[in-house]
Amino acid sequence: MTTYIIRRLLFALVTLFFVSIITFALVYFGPVDPTRVLAGPRAQGASIETLRHELGLDQPVYVQYYSYMRQLLRGNLGESWYFRKPVTEALFARFPATGMMATGIILFAVAIGLPLGAIAALKVNSLLDRAVQVAGMIVMSMPNFFLGLLLIFFLAFKLKALPIGGYGSPKHLILPIATVSAWYIVMYASVLRSNMLDVISADYIRTARSKGLSRSLITRRHMLRNALLPVVTMLGMDFAVLLTGVVLVETLFNFPGIGWQAGQAAGHMDVPMIMGTVLFGSALIAVMNLLVDVLYAVLDPRVRLG
Repeated sequence: MTTYIIRRLLFALVTLFFVSIITFALVYFGPVDPTRVLAGPRAQGASIETLRHELGLDQPVYVQYYSYMRQLLRGNLGESWYFRKPVTEALFARFPATGMMATGIILFAVAIGLPLGAIAALKVNSLLDRAVQVAGMIVMSMPNFFLGLLLIFFLAFKLKALPIGGYGSPKHLILPIATVSAWYIVMYASVLRSNMLDVISADYIRTARSKGLSRSLITRRHMLRNALLPVVTMLGMDFAVLLTGVVLVETLFNFPGIGWQAGQAAGHMDVPMIMGTVLFGSALIAVMNLLVDVLYAVLDPRVRLG
């Protein structure tokens, strides 16, 4: 197990290295000059060149990348050009808001989606099963921002039951969580339903029934445990992705999380913040992927990490 974890961590470092190269290349070889965006539309040529020299953008690209990697290896993600603060400080300042929203989304999706999927599988072709499938098709075909706009219009604007946006109280979390978790609810319900329908016809389920075990015991100990394994993988990866921020939804609700900050950085060509956010998200996904693999082996004794 220890050897496997060390090997995976080394592989994650290699992955982060290539992610840094790709992100750096996309930013610096893109069609937009960062200095012109930062200087403003009225800036003259002399002031743009001065700013380019101050930021080190007048050096060759390989020199800039080497300088950035030297700082990164020391644990320094640089200083944000737009927010005027260290990138690490800016990320961790926004992380609590995004963390609370991501946790709420996953908890809400699990609490509703998994029971719906299990009941739909046990009552296949029933009215509830068909309702879950129809609702899933509607929600999955609806963009997140459109659902968010509907919730804002009815719950915040018409009924005035919830704040339109912002951050500071539990009420500010309800609309963003509801907007994003709707998709995850139907996804987890659909995946669990499909897995349970596959498990129902397995030989060990028939053996358990022939032994006279009750339906609830078979469902809990045999069907759910095996059907939940793919969902565990989805949960880990989805949680990691959510922790990196949901740019569109956070912008829609003016929610000051990592996604909102990343959107601001991209709009102002804040290269250090863009690089830091991408590497931070990649590291989260790599670590969460490793934790999911370890948990997978714990839940299923047939899986061996080597």
